Amino acid sequence: MEIIHVSAECYPVAKAGGLGDVVGALPKYQCKAGHIAKVVMPMYRTKFLYENEWTVDFKGHANLGNWFFDFTIIKEKNNKLGFDLFLVDINGLLDRQKIYGYDDDAERFTAFQIAILNWMNNWEHQPDIVHCHDHHTGLLPFMMKYCYDFGRLQQVPTVFTIHNGQYQGWMGWDKSRYIPRWDLWKRGMLDWADTINPLASAVKCASKITTVSWSYLDELRYNANGLEKLFDYERGKCMGILNGIDNEVWDPATDKYLEHHFTVKTVAAGKQKNKELLCERFGLDKDKPLFVFIGRLVGEKAADVLPEAIMSAIGNSQGQACFLVLGSGETQVEWQFQQMIDPYRGLFNAVIGYDEALSHLMYAGADFLLMPSRVEPCGLNQMYAMRYGTVPVVRSTGGLKDTVVDMGDKDGFGIRFNNATSGDIEYSIGRGIAVYKDKAQLEKMWKQMMQIDHSWESVVDAYIAVYESLR
Repeated sequence: MEIIHVSAECYPVAKAGGLGDVVGALPKYQCKAGHIAKVVMPMYRTKFLYENEWTVDFKGHANLGNWFFDFTIIKEKNNKLGFDLFLVDINGLLDRQKIYGYDDDAERFTAFQIAILNWMNNWEHQPDIVHCHDHHTGLLPFMMKYCYDFGRLQQVPTVFTIHNGQYQGWMGWDKSRYIPRWDLWKRGMLDWADTINPLASAVKCASKITTVSWSYLDELRYNANGLEKLFDYERGKCMGILNGIDNEVWDPATDKYLEHHFTVKTVAAGKQKNKELLCERFGLDKDKPLFVFIGRLVGEKAADVLPEAIMSAIGNSQGQACFLVLGSGETQVEWQFQQMIDPYRGLFNAVIGYDEALSHLMYAGADFLLMPSRVEPCGLNQMYAMRYGTVPVVRSTGGLKDTVVDMGDKDGFGIRFNNATSGDIEYSIGRGIAVYKDKAQLEKMWKQMMQIDHSWESVVDAYIAVYESLR
């Protein structure tokens, strides 16, 4: 099968979150399974762009309303990522360093999608599947079905994967002129609550909808930022497929970012050596349990309640645990963590920003990973942590609920709690401190979690089955 993945992100080209990790891995493993998977994304001005070789695949022109633009599609020459990678360049729109956050994002991603369809319209053949990821590609199913210029693509099946349903790409109806000539009788396929809603449009128009965990699919029926009724109505064509992780990148036995490698047989010694490096670097006590947080410092991740929870845990446990935070996001939360460094020196530290190498060391050296997320469609961090023998401490939501079994349950290896509150987080930290002292129990949990198969190989077949059902 030939599968075209369309996305705003793809690791290591450009990544803002889990979407980039998924699109950087799933196509690679689909190719390994014998299919032809390709990725198309915007040509941001990133380090990856300048460090690799490219050929021009196509040059074309299109229009965004009254604005006519030229576009170029280039292809990475050496199949470096394990699949064909194509970048779409539109001067004035996509030639920027950041992925998101511009006032004209609606124009940027609409033009990006129009360029892709113009390109595909010129192919001598048709792909078997167009797989769209999140709202930045949400207009593709509509345009393939109802835009007159793309009639030859009308029969190509589309799969739309929702990585985060909170962001929907809303546009006012004044921007309907951006969409190439379309069947005006199909206005309802674009509309939700009197706006153009690309995510809602994709749910209506795509052949199949997938979410990145089973529980998240259920949650969207009562927590979908205004689309709850739509997900309930369309549930017949929706299914959850849990994300995988790239076991070639995330492997404590071979990780290029680690000085001290380990396996499930050498986990105790290996984790201790990595922990010592981490604690020495950040002035923490290597003999105390180390809890870490890695991620965006935003409300979705419940980062706003973490400072209070950590301070309470330190105070009420009389300093029995250490904490390290890596992330960036809301200014107020960043400031709170920075203000905690001096008063809690020796027990707490924080790095504001993102550092890929440091994140790998933290997964390898930490004892516990904190994930108190309010919303977590799948979550990859808890799977990375388990692969490295780090106990996930998670809120029971979305993919966290699907992947982490509480240590109080049969065959449990993690710590789960119900509410994204300081009290629940502090209580769970206390459970972690207690189990840290029980080395036999901790070692049993390490071995159990490290042997769980969350690889993409185990996931690819589920996606292929979805594609096959549409042929």
